[in-house]
Amino acid sequence: MKVGIGTTNKAKVGAVLSVMTKYFHDILTFEHISVDSGVSAQPMSTEETRKGSINRSQNALAQTGANLAFGLEGGVTMIDDIMYLCNWGSLALENGKVFTAAGAQIPLPKEIADQILAGRELGPVMDDFIHQLDTRQNSGAIGILTDGMIDRKEMFEHILQQLVGQYFFYQKYSK
Repeated sequence: MKVGIGTTNKAKVGAVLSVMTKYFHDILTFEHISVDSGVSAQPMSTEETRKGSINRSQNALAQTGANLAFGLEGGVTMIDDIMYLCNWGSLALENGKVFTAAGAQIPLPKEIADQILAGRELGPVMDDFIHQLDTRQNSGAIGILTDGMIDRKEMFEHILQQLVGQYFFYQKYSK
């Protein structure tokens, strides 16, 4: 089975490889490519973040010729004047079916939220905040804000488990 992954981000790719090799016993091949999310570089709502993940999975499916493809998108959303992380994933199948799932949401400190509201992307803001490079490729904001208790790869693994579980349910009961 060929699996498309709509990103080259190592945390996201690592999450897909981890979950797929754990739950699929088929021979799997993977192709991860950079695809257009069709949304802002910094998604600013749950809806926009979800749409970005769907676009990534569908674009990866089309561009790789895979049997199924994943799209993962990180963004932010406002709830009661507090900015939260939000993360979405989607799984697109050859037959046009798309599954979606969301992950952890935690509030961002005001000094970080203010910079995002001023037009900056979360990844570079977090890099500046902790004086490191490529936060989004490694622990991510979630890793920093949980003091390392959960990192970006683990957070996306949870989303991917939800997607794969939906896929197995669909395979079992859609016939």
